[in-house]
Amino acid sequence: MIATALTIAGSDSGGGAGIQADLKTFSALGVYGTSVITAVTAQNTRAVTDVHPIPNATVAAQIAAVLGDIRVDAIKIGMLGDAALIETVAQALEGYHGPVVLDPVMVAKSGARLLPDAARAALIAQLLPRADLLTPNLPEAAALLGCSEAMNDAEMQDQGARLREMGTRAVLMKGGHGQGETCTDWLISDKVMRLDAPRIATRNTHGTGCTLSSAIAAGLSKGLSLPNAVETAHDWLHRAILAADGLQIGQGHGPVHHFHEAWT
Repeated sequence: MIATALTIAGSDSGGGAGIQADLKTFSALGVYGTSVITAVTAQNTRAVTDVHPIPNATVAAQIAAVLGDIRVDAIKIGMLGDAALIETVAQALEGYHGPVVLDPVMVAKSGARLLPDAARAALIAQLLPRADLLTPNLPEAAALLGCSEAMNDAEMQDQGARLREMGTRAVLMKGGHGQGETCTDWLISDKVMRLDAPRIATRNTHGTGCTLSSAIAAGLSKGLSLPNAVETAHDWLHRAILAADGLQIGQGHGPVHHFHEAWT
């Protein structure tokens, strides 16, 4: 029986991030993908020009429709725009008992905050305790903790441990915003695991966070342990970034190559 996964996130009309990236990732990794759209955006590789939130009742109805009919082996949650939507999603998932990967999309590449304080508090109170894995980048981890960004490995591990104390079962601290020739991520769970990869010189990294979290959810949907799912997804994303320049999509920050193993 094929593994199935659900993504709860916004739509990216440019196809590089959000729902589109998640479904491409599921498909590339041999998982049947289902989706709940929380917002429709007008965006491309250069900018986001419009955002239209989906009514909360419609988001809840989408979740109920999928979970009421289709066996979902894992769920990935992406950007949720406000406290009311976070509460809606948390309530809609009360009867779900499979693994949940939460990608806390909180800070834009420009540094702008994407979640108001009330939404941040709702995320911490209602979704962190429900998540099996939280996948923040350095700015997002700092925003959740109300502190400055981690500057080294020790600070990344410390912040990951502090986030885990908020209720999530595990934290993947992503080091993509760091400096140096090596990009280091830290998985903080019952044990600590370091994941290193050479930093790739490319501007085509749009959707890396969405893609990584959905790749981990894909692994969990297949029954992989959390460390194995994270390590497998980490290696797969590295190859997707390596192949990204070959796509030549758009004039700005292009997407990673989700189908690098399938397309010639």
